[in-house]
Amino acid sequence: MNKKQPTDKELIKKVLRGDSSAFNIIITNTQGLVISIIYKMIRNNEDRKDISQEVYLKVYSKLSGFKYKSKLSTWIATITYNTCLNHLEKKRILVMEPINDEGMDVWETISGEMPDDNNQTERYVSDKERSEILGSEIDKLSPLYKTIVTLYHNEELSYQEIAKITNLPEGTLKNYLFRARKKLKDNLLSNYKRGDL
Repeated sequence: MNKKQPTDKELIKKVLRGDSSAFNIIITNTQGLVISIIYKMIRNNEDRKDISQEVYLKVYSKLSGFKYKSKLSTWIATITYNTCLNHLEKKRILVMEPINDEGMDVWETISGEMPDDNNQTERYVSDKERSEILGSEIDKLSPLYKTIVTLYHNEELSYQEIAKITNLPEGTLKNYLFRARKKLKDNLLSNYKRGDL
């Protein structure tokens, strides 16, 4: 018989009563998202480990102040994003590179071809080499662009959730996502032949 997963509220109450196993469940439920943000924003492996620990220390210490205005995972992702941002600012690392707005046409897809039926989509997704090329090019983007692209496309978060995490207005967020895709498309087309994509 499957045991029902406890809600965010139930988990928080247990943690605040001193139940460490409840906090372990919170970590298990959110670590994928936390790691995804940290790995897109921070390059150094030692820094990644330190930030990951710092995030969960902050979550634990601030849990009593959680207001239930968003999902717990969104709140933890916000703490992660802000912790990474603070780290980058301390190290004086550019969070977002300037981009030239000239010639910003409507972006179709990252490779310039939109798969429009199930067969094409399956072929598109299952092509490991293309996926590796794309991953490598995403990693070359600035930390902010990398994070937004990953949260939207890989983590499948909504604009509203990403706006809460990054504290950016939705319009700005959409603009940044558009710019990130444009930069990605330009990089792909200048570094690879269209046939490779």
